[in-house]
Amino acid sequence: MSKGLPKRSEDYSLWYNELVKRADLAENSAVRGCMVIKPYGFSIWEKMQAELDRKFKKTGHSNAYFPLFIPKSFLSKEANHVEGFAKECAVVTHYRLKNDPSGKGVIVDPEAKLEEELIVRPTSETVIWSTYKNWIQSYRDLPLLINQWANVVRWEMRTRLFLRTAEFLWQEGHTAHATKREAEAETVQMLNVYADFAEKFMAMPVIKGVKTESEKFAGAESTYCIEAMMQDGKALQAGTSHFLGQNFAKAFDVKFATKEGGLEHVWGTSWGVSTRLMGALIMAHSDDKGLVLPPKLAPIQVVIVPIFKSEEELEEISVKAKEIVDQLDDIGISVKFDDRDTYKPGWKFAEYELKGVPLRLGIGPRDLKNKTVELARRDDFSKTVINFETEDLITIIKDTLDNIQDSIYQKAKSFTDEKTTSVDTWEEFVDVLDNKGGFVAAHWDGTAETEEKIKEKTKATIRCIPLDQVKEDGLCIVSGKPSTGRVLFARAY
Repeated sequence: MSKGLPKRSEDYSLWYNELVKRADLAENSAVRGCMVIKPYGFSIWEKMQAELDRKFKKTGHSNAYFPLFIPKSFLSKEANHVEGFAKECAVVTHYRLKNDPSGKGVIVDPEAKLEEELIVRPTSETVIWSTYKNWIQSYRDLPLLINQWANVVRWEMRTRLFLRTAEFLWQEGHTAHATKREAEAETVQMLNVYADFAEKFMAMPVIKGVKTESEKFAGAESTYCIEAMMQDGKALQAGTSHFLGQNFAKAFDVKFATKEGGLEHVWGTSWGVSTRLMGALIMAHSDDKGLVLPPKLAPIQVVIVPIFKSEEELEEISVKAKEIVDQLDDIGISVKFDDRDTYKPGWKFAEYELKGVPLRLGIGPRDLKNKTVELARRDDFSKTVINFETEDLITIIKDTLDNIQDSIYQKAKSFTDEKTTSVDTWEEFVDVLDNKGGFVAAHWDGTAETEEKIKEKTKATIRCIPLDQVKEDGLCIVSGKPSTGRVLFARAY
């Protein structure tokens, strides 16, 4: 193996970038700001995708696919929406290249200019609502519950693998409803789906809340979010769910005939998570030795490493190892038997630590003789010797994986709790941000002016107004005006 990772405590950003690359998750591509997701990284994303897709379908949603290109005129139909995305849009102006007459490659053919320029989708509300106009005529067509798995492009200037790239993968749900109440219920339902996934599969505690008017999605009436705390004390927005009201329905004239015979605009929602979750997963749990993956998302949940000196010893160990592999396969646990003779066991141990494999089994000639297997946990590096003749090894492995999943969550929960601080004065606010980090719960007067002033002075933003906010009289830390509850501030990705 190459030399160790940079230490988180010394350079968190360098540690993160190096870990993503060395663990074979992703790498920068030849296209500025874009990434190549490598097989090991993509297999984690596939697990995320599969579970989220299952949850979407369980709540009645169906998958569809909409065009990558959006006519520029569509964006101008919803004023707030275009204002929010205009600076990030990539625009297609021509449809053909031709040889450069000077012989220096190819150039854009000036005669192949598009009649209407196309936007490479930064999000799909406009093209989807233009389609919904054709799909929705009556209350019988509602609710319309659609999700799309796709790629989007937002022309970011400062990029970082998984966290912020010019192109990224995501899912975006877009639903249409007959009433405001139904649409609002859908918005909250999908927020809860995201929170449940983050906590039960990613082992990552999150705060559910509502964005302020300044931070909400462009074109939405309100935006709900889940916020997570990373190990460097910065927050990360891990998912959003938007109540769109009738904004897009009015922009694209999407109406339905009601039961009573009237004609009304439908009510909409949109919601999404992206490959940014990969960055969250890495930063929430991993350590100076590499990835720490919760078993539910680990591509390899168990690895068996034989310890041998001769082919005869390997053959004997392989018999027992393959028996364990078959038993784990039967109960749906992903397992790898690494019988390569080109690397020594110590090298393999380090490799699987780097890649975050939750549980490692070691078997050598002495273990076979004693009928034992050594179990080594990735999360806390503890080791246990199991006698496979007197103990139920498969049940112990399954229970250990469950325990690792819970242990990783509890560690992250304790960290988030420890990094959440209530303050009552500006001086306390700045001190916590600079010296402790994390979420800062403080009173705010509810004005955009104060919100912007805090952001300018400290680079901290209001991450959300928690859904479980306790009503509490207080004074804004900046203006001294009355407040009825604390909001969560943090510096964030």
